[in-house]
Amino acid sequence: MRRMLAGVGGVGLAVMLSQFPEYAQQYTQRLGGAVDELRIMTEDFDRSAGEAGLDRVGALSRYQSSTDTFLADRGRSMERTFGRYAELNATLQRIAGADPLERLRNLPAYLDTDIGRRTLENYKPAMPVTAEGLLYAGTGFALGYIILSALIRFCSLPFRRRRVVYRS
Repeated sequence: MRRMLAGVGGVGLAVMLSQFPEYAQQYTQRLGGAVDELRIMTEDFDRSAGEAGLDRVGALSRYQSSTDTFLADRGRSMERTFGRYAELNATLQRIAGADPLERLRNLPAYLDTDIGRRTLENYKPAMPVTAEGLLYAGTGFALGYIILSALIRFCSLPFRRRRVVYRS
């Protein structure tokens, strides 16, 4: 009975962990899409500034020195956009260069809450057929089996029969 329950726990954790590579892949796609859009905006701003004989810093300082609150606010908005682009692009580069175990260990640090939340909202489970997916599934099975087996064994300690040792 203990082995069967531990096996069920192993299969359950295997299924859960095997989904991580798919989630990471879907997250990376969303992150890449966000980086691409921010890159387009950044390049467009830089091109417009260049056509006016300015660099990015000069164009932003023009926005900030404007007495028009709309333009000053727009300049601050563009600064935030450039910062977000740099941050998300760096995150994408770190994720792309990470091996499967690094990605699992570091993904919580990479998660942009908005992109991570939207990825979870639209997440579609997938069958793990890659080596990475099978690695996670195997690890999940082993961990689930060991943890549930140990838990069952610990909980059943008070109900175990004790051997009577007869001494002559």
